[in-house]
Amino acid sequence: MAITAINAYRPNKVAFGNTKKVDKDGYENPINRGTEKKLAVLSTVGVSSLIGVTAGGITSCFAKGWKIPVGAGAAVGLASLLLALPSKLYNVGVNAFAKEKEMGVFARQKEAQANIYNDINKEIKDEDVSLDDKIQHYTTVKMADNGNGMMIKGA
Repeated sequence: MAITAINAYRPNKVAFGNTKKVDKDGYENPINRGTEKKLAVLSTVGVSSLIGVTAGGITSCFAKGWKIPVGAGAAVGLASLLLALPSKLYNVGVNAFAKEKEMGVFARQKEAQANIYNDINKEIKDEDVSLDDKIQHYTTVKMADNGNGMMIKGA
């Protein structure tokens, strides 16, 4: 007897795409600290530029000529960049570390789940196990996956 849904489910490891970070156990983690930092710098530069342009626009309403508003806008934009960037980079570093740990737990959970399904698959192929036991073990695992029950490995 072959159940195709179980036979087709054979993941070896959790893969999230074209990520390069693979730890010693072979898990790929989609969190890339370098990309996170680059995005933080880009967003901070964008917000600081917007603040500088706004400050230059407000200054142009009160000052005559074009040199004073441009200088004031650049100064305010640079000041906001220097004040916001260190904090943003620190927060991104902390959040990236937390996300890496969270995704590591997710990857390990998926591998444990795959191992359980492989054991169930071997049991289904075993002709010595009764059909009722096969069905009961498979439904127990599926209920545990769906959160409808607890998977209790008993005596």
